[in-house]
Amino acid sequence: MKKRSESASEGRSASELISGRIAELGDWRGKTLARMRKLIRDADPDVVEEWKWMGTPVWSHDGIICTGESYKSVVKLTFLKGASLKDPKRLFNSSLEGNARRAIDIHDGEEVDETAFKALVREAVALNTSGKTRGPKKGRS
Repeated sequence: MKKRSESASEGRSASELISGRIAELGDWRGKTLARMRKLIRDADPDVVEEWKWMGTPVWSHDGIICTGESYKSVVKLTFLKGASLKDPKRLFNSSLEGNARRAIDIHDGEEVDETAFKALVREAVALNTSGKTRGPKKGRS
């Protein structure tokens, strides 16, 4: 027997599946995910949309940039190499203790600094395309 996500994805592109997820949410989470998706695409017109791990939207360019998950009270954008990115506007507010990942949790009514977010996306792309992995920054408070 096929799992729901497998049967739902047959014959549909990742972009179509992500659009479907946004429509399925139908509330502030869908609007937030759609807005963040647009910012990712604006920051990197060559971004590749993928659908992984039982239904998680993923944006990649020579490696994963970030994932977009939706929960009851938060939309979470996780940057797989976030610990290696400069974040002067301190957008990262979740998963701060790890050596690699960093996440941005967006709650109902919250806005994300668009310019700073696009800069994070561009930096993640640059890191992926450089083929290098910088270590986490020390002394972050």
